[in-house]
Amino acid sequence: MNKSKYAYDLLRSRILDGTYSPGQRIILDQFAKEVGSSHIPVREAMRRLESDQLIEYKSNVGAVVLSIDEKVYKETLQLLAVLEGYATASSASHMKEKDIHKLIEINDEMNECLLKYDFNTFSDLNKKFHFAIYSHCPNTLLISNIEQLWERLDTVRNTNFSFFPMRAPHSIKEHIEIIELLKHQASIIDLETTARQHKLNTLSAFENRN
Repeated sequence: MNKSKYAYDLLRSRILDGTYSPGQRIILDQFAKEVGSSHIPVREAMRRLESDQLIEYKSNVGAVVLSIDEKVYKETLQLLAVLEGYATASSASHMKEKDIHKLIEINDEMNECLLKYDFNTFSDLNKKFHFAIYSHCPNTLLISNIEQLWERLDTVRNTNFSFFPMRAPHSIKEHIEIIELLKHQASIIDLETTARQHKLNTLSAFENRN
């Protein structure tokens, strides 16, 4: 692995897991020393992170971790609703019985986490559920865009917005509805509409969380 990619992967993982919080300054000299590199590979890594909208450069400050505000959060969910609806519908014809059974297993695990109030694992499983569907989508560019948006929202878990537990049981029920549509080879329109509404319901829950 070259030094630029190593620096990029390390910085990115720290931003996404909350080690570096929104607004925190990333000091070039300090990080270059940590990874045993010159400034050039680290600058290249930071440019990639800026393109990913994970950091921004501020005058007289330098590189800082980009924060996500409520407006951006809502807009991201709206965009995901459209993309995920299409991705789910596109995946359907490529899924087999064993793939659908895997979705049932994941959703059952989510229900167990709900009973234990383990919402961090619940959230991880929720992502696993959806990407178990998207892994069958032939449009790789579409899935790449969805992955980037999910990763952007992953920073939320440790920053501005917390998971809203009241949404969890409804999410499980909606997953069952999606599973049934996949199992019975429902129309593309029904699948896309249901998957899109599933994400919009998350947006609605966020807006009414207080």
